Amino acid sequence: MAIRERLYTVDDVWRLACAPENEARKICLIDGELLVTMSPGYLHARIAGEIARLLGNFVVERDLGDVVVESGHYPPADRRTLLLPDVAFIRKERIAAPDLDSYAPFMPDLAVEIVSPSQTLEAARRKARVYLRLGTEMVWLVQPGQKTAEVWSAAGGTPLVETFGLNAELSGGAVLAGFTLPLRKLFRK
Repeated sequence: MAIRERLYTVDDVWRLACAPENEARKICLIDGELLVTMSPGYLHARIAGEIARLLGNFVVERDLGDVVVESGHYPPADRRTLLLPDVAFIRKERIAAPDLDSYAPFMPDLAVEIVSPSQTLEAARRKARVYLRLGTEMVWLVQPGQKTAEVWSAAGGTPLVETFGLNAELSGGAVLAGFTLPLRKLFRK
């Protein structure tokens, strides 16, 4: 019996994610291919929480939009790709419906991915390229194991990647002008 590969859609992922047996799984989708990971560990969650708190404080004080955690985003013209950034910022004017009960039909302006021990750096970089291709302006790939972060941005269609070490600060750039995050705040030890 031949096995046929299947291309999945955002609707398929929603059904899978709502199933009780998938409660501890994170399911995303790139070009119809399912990517399934387990829920993150404590360090991953602590770093995501710290980033969300600092970004959220900055955004709320200035009424700039929303900061969300582990929320699904897809471009409206491509229902075969769904990404779940660990933390994301969306400008207020881009939020189509502020009280969505399912995945957001727009890509974030800033996506933050924290590289887990179970994930390869290349897999995280693949996601960064997809985010940029689909309209996200900036992606932070935070690497707890190396205590570094890569900042990805689109420069004339070509991804620009900068790597920052423990003593550096991440900048919100044009996406969040004036926001800075010292990496030491994320990597306490």
